[in-house]
Amino acid sequence: MEEAIEAYAAGHTDGSAGYRDKERAHHPETGEDYRIGVVDGSVAAFQTELLAEVRRLLGENR
Repeated sequence: MEEAIEAYAAGHTDGSAGYRDKERAHHPETGEDYRIGVVDGSVAAFQTELLAEVRRLLGENR
C-alpha cells in the first residue's frame, strides 16, 4: 500500500511540473497509481494557472 501512495505522490509532483516518467508509468505494480497521480497533478496545475489568469484579467493582486 505504501508503494502505491509513494507512486501516486511522485506522479502528482511530476504532473504538476508538466513531466511524465515513462519508466514509472509502465511499472507493472505501481504504474497505474503513478499515472493517476500525473493526471491529478496536471489538473491541479491547470486549475492554479487558470485561476491566476482569471485574477489577472479581473485586476486582482493575490
